[in-house]
Amino acid sequence: MAQTNKDYNKLTNLELSIQISLSGLSFCILQSDTKTITTLKHVGFEKKLNPFEVLDKLIHLFNTESVLQASFSNVNIIYTNELSTLVPKPLFKEDCLADYLKFNSKILKSDFIAFDTIESNDSVNVYVPYVNINNFIYEKFGNFTYKHFSTILIERILFIEKNVDDTRVYVNVNTNHFEIIIVEKGRLIFYNTFEYTTKEDFIYYILFTAEQLKLNPETLNLILIGDVIKDDEFYKITYKYIRHISFGNRFDNYNYLEQPKTNYSNFTLIHSF
Repeated sequence: MAQTNKDYNKLTNLELSIQISLSGLSFCILQSDTKTITTLKHVGFEKKLNPFEVLDKLIHLFNTESVLQASFSNVNIIYTNELSTLVPKPLFKEDCLADYLKFNSKILKSDFIAFDTIESNDSVNVYVPYVNINNFIYEKFGNFTYKHFSTILIERILFIEKNVDDTRVYVNVNTNHFEIIIVEKGRLIFYNTFEYTTKEDFIYYILFTAEQLKLNPETLNLILIGDVIKDDEFYKITYKYIRHISFGNRFDNYNYLEQPKTNYSNFTLIHSF
């Protein structure tokens, strides 16, 4: 979804992406002429905030981070929340956006609802962005683009798996929530997001999903991406029940001034350019 109410002539090679959730903010700066990620940073919150408090944190970030005071040729905002749902494109009607969301998300009548088209899945991702943050970014930069993080996540995984014949289960780990994406012969057959507090929550949702889709934990291929490393508590409990576990790869071709934590971390943020 693009916001294009202003038109700035920005002669710069820098692009900015900011991933926004109620639990933290992450930002990434790309120098496009050299394909170099010059900045990659995450700011976590002590507790889950509301969108108004997140805006205060974002304003503070722009006031205190010198790298964010540059001019940018493109600005991307990525919204990370559970307020989204996928709709098959043949069934999609733009005047029914609230109807699609109200069955699995708590939305208010005043919520603004947006959508992204996922061409590779012939579907539409309907979601709630944070209007106050959109307004702030508009006032600061003019033209910008925003998407739901699951749009980027699904598109990239489908691209990676387009020529694979078997079934792959991806688990994208974030603070307080994770996503399960299941691809069979290059087609998306399942996507959902789950909130978790403990490692027991984490493995329960994975095993429950496998059971519902009749996937055998002894034989399924599970791929971990995001904020997870080998031998942490989430990896250990997953390996206790699922034998075939591997770590994914962003497969990006950027240069980095400072390397990301792993080659599968910051999956959606880095692929937002």
